[in-house]
Amino acid sequence: MKIIIYSALAIFSLACFALAQQAPESVSIRVITTFDYPGTGNSTFPQKINDGRDIVGTYNDSNGVGRGFVRFSNGNFSAPIVDPNDTCNLTDGRAINNSRLVCGEYGVGDCSITHGFFLTHNSFSDFEVPGSMSTLVLGLNNAGDFAGEFTDTTGLNPGFVDISGIITSFSVTGAIATFAYQINSSNQTAGQYLDGSGIFHGFWREASGALHFPVDAPGSTGTLLFGNNDSNWMVGRFVNSAGTHGLFFVPPNRFFTFDYPGSTFTSLNGINAMGFICGRYNDASGVAHGFIAQVGGVPMANEMATEMKAYDSPSLVRPVNPSPR
Repeated sequence: MKIIIYSALAIFSLACFALAQQAPESVSIRVITTFDYPGTGNSTFPQKINDGRDIVGTYNDSNGVGRGFVRFSNGNFSAPIVDPNDTCNLTDGRAINNSRLVCGEYGVGDCSITHGFFLTHNSFSDFEVPGSMSTLVLGLNNAGDFAGEFTDTTGLNPGFVDISGIITSFSVTGAIATFAYQINSSNQTAGQYLDGSGIFHGFWREASGALHFPVDAPGSTGTLLFGNNDSNWMVGRFVNSAGTHGLFFVPPNRFFTFDYPGSTFTSLNGINAMGFICGRYNDASGVAHGFIAQVGGVPMANEMATEMKAYDSPSLVRPVNPSPR
């Protein structure tokens, strides 16, 4: 296990943008360890981390085959996660809760169509939004509620949440596609959307359905949010002329950037209740490696002023109940 402890401000280029209300040194990010899924030539893509520090993600081997995995808190890895209905060598692990319920998606055919899945106790169950052509299950909380994105029969790509068996779809105004990437214990959702110009922006959604958008790191040409925790601290990444940078965001307007040393690509993908983060960076050869970090000195979140109401399409039918109960 590789332990890296540096001065966050000096080494990791942790910076607080002009919109922040507190000094840059108030927030620190400390890398604890790096990791790779075992095997030669694998690229490792961590996705989410639960409160026990188990991590779910995906690795791609040298042949481009994608498989899910769990990295347990003791550093051991699960066997490759392969949905039995996967026909295109693509099974993604997307989220894991404290009961070690795992969600994700798998591809069929030419991988242009995906179906969601849940995995618990070595048992798979499929999930599709009713009437959808394709479904991604991207986020999961400890109550078994979940979030994601789907393609409807008209070709639109809204996001959705499934809370206590009720599916609610929604789209950010003007978005081509809306991706709900994570849902916390308060049913707040974090994600990203693609606008009509092909640019990504972050958003977050209250349990009431109010949407806060766009969330754009200052100076970015694209911002993506992948996770939020129970304090509604959010992680993701953004792009500018200097590369791709990890992003830590506290509503309404506190943006912090994090760069893994020596890399021009860093992404923060998941954060748990204690502020432990899973993410990845690319080395000089473009190979992706996972890391675990911890954030400290975080200012309190506040309400954001601008909000839009979502378009809701509730359904009382859930084909699969993924709850470990």
